[in-house]
Amino acid sequence: MTTQTSSMTDTTYNGWTNYETWNVALYINNEFPIYSLARDWVQDRIMMGYDSLSYEIFQYTLKECIGQKTPDGVRYDDPKLDIQELTEMLQELA
Repeated sequence: MTTQTSSMTDTTYNGWTNYETWNVALYINNEFPIYSLARDWVQDRIMMGYDSLSYEIFQYTLKECIGQKTPDGVRYDDPKLDIQELTEMLQELA
């Protein structure tokens, strides 16, 4: 019997691209006021006929209504954030 070992290393953080993306997603999905803001933002954009549900746009609403960063200190506009991954998360709220 041969055993194979994988040389692949998991470079994600709890299934997300990195800590910063995970942390922002954690607060959006688990803090009711932030979750409600995100859900309402998505629903409003759909109702108004906007094409984009991009996190890149939503971050401005977050910063205006919630503050500049998560309670753990990750900025909502941190350059390390995976915008595509966070956009997909927002689209799932539709």
